[in-house]
Amino acid sequence: MVAGAPRASSSRPRRLRFWPGPARVLPTAALGLLLAVRLGGAQPVISSPPPDERLKADVLVIMAHPDDETLISGYLARAVLDDHKRVAVVYTTRGNGGQNLVGYEQAASLAEVRETEAREALLTIGIRSAWFLRAPDTPAPEIHDVLRSLGSWNHGNVLGEIVRFIRLTRPRVVVTFVPDVVVGENHEDHQAAGVIATEAFDLAGDPTRFPEQVATPEDRLFYGNLIEGLRPWQPQKLYFFTDAAHFDFVRGQGPEYPTTALSPSQHVSYARLSAKVASLHRTQGDVGPVGEKALATGDLGVFADPVRLVLGKSLVGGAATGDIFEGTVAGAIAFAPVRGYQPPPAPRPGIELGGPWAFYASFWPAHNLDQMPQLLAPELGVGGGQSFPVPLLLHNSSDQARTLTVRIQLPPGWTEAKGSGTYAVAAHDSAPVQARLIAPRVAQSEWQQVTWMAEADGRTAGSATLKVYVGGL
Repeated sequence: MVAGAPRASSSRPRRLRFWPGPARVLPTAALGLLLAVRLGGAQPVISSPPPDERLKADVLVIMAHPDDETLISGYLARAVLDDHKRVAVVYTTRGNGGQNLVGYEQAASLAEVRETEAREALLTIGIRSAWFLRAPDTPAPEIHDVLRSLGSWNHGNVLGEIVRFIRLTRPRVVVTFVPDVVVGENHEDHQAAGVIATEAFDLAGDPTRFPEQVATPEDRLFYGNLIEGLRPWQPQKLYFFTDAAHFDFVRGQGPEYPTTALSPSQHVSYARLSAKVASLHRTQGDVGPVGEKALATGDLGVFADPVRLVLGKSLVGGAATGDIFEGTVAGAIAFAPVRGYQPPPAPRPGIELGGPWAFYASFWPAHNLDQMPQLLAPELGVGGGQSFPVPLLLHNSSDQARTLTVRIQLPPGWTEAKGSGTYAVAAHDSAPVQARLIAPRVAQSEWQQVTWMAEADGRTAGSATLKVYVGGL
């Protein structure tokens, strides 16, 4: 080619030049907007979509295991079938640690079976929204210590999941297990569900907690978004239920819903609907067969007991014993922060019950559960002849190391395996003591009382008392 001569034309298409970096694809909405501008048309109005109404619930129930819903299914049936409320359920575990009366399936396979049982049971009372987290079903130890479950579950991970479900379902009311040690079955997983549900109630309305959940995704019409686009949501009322062996501490603390009344829509009692729910948990010996027998004989037994709730707190007023929706509003309310943990205003006594009892003593006031310390004194249920641990905490609020002597007062027939002794506690520090007792064998179940006392420099430095319900032969 002669220099300076015009370049010959070519039939090959010219390459388009793009900006450097990976290939870009215009999303549909952006492409439509670009065309509208190029063609001189009006720009489309871009609206922000509302939360998904399919997930909306009036009540969110947060429980630990498939079959826990049987404890309050008499009320849930009333709420859904006759009061036309929307109820959603979250189980923190899938029940992989339970028994199986039906087959050999255990562990992960049992979890699949129990999830199926729970979904079928919930459908009988009209509940279709149910989610199952994968926290492990914690094996029952000698005493039910909530801290064990919080540790085995990965507390923060499960908390984030529950906050997400509150923001997804936007309930007016949250119902969960009472966060306390109560005589009865009261599995530590039950307590952990109550603890995390309470924390989530207080965090879901705060946009700075789990902020990735409420951040706006870059492009909801495209793929690969990692932030979730939820809205903060503050529930209005928090209620607790319990599987306690006694209910005196519950009466007057919240509403009671009778289950012997007939359902107008189903033409059977709520107790019978509750028995049907239980009967579908066939793998679990203390649930499925009990429900099947009640349905077969017509003797509804425990299913005829009223559903008793404890009002944890209300941000919208209303009487403690009023209906759970009393005072609630359909829309959103403002975020209501709690006081959070505050250091004790006075030096702690030289001794207190440790483990779950010490945790709850700080947890309740931090979450504005001001009535909880008055519900019942620290208690525990054990079998006659059972050896069991009791955690204690020794405190030294002084500026110098102290020596504390621990002594115990036991009713007749009890044996102390360990606990009493002399312990050195550093200045402004606490020291754990793991006591162990052996309960007496008794003919009839009865309450007894155990007291530990701490002494320093010949003076009483404090005492800690535990009520123990000893099971009879």
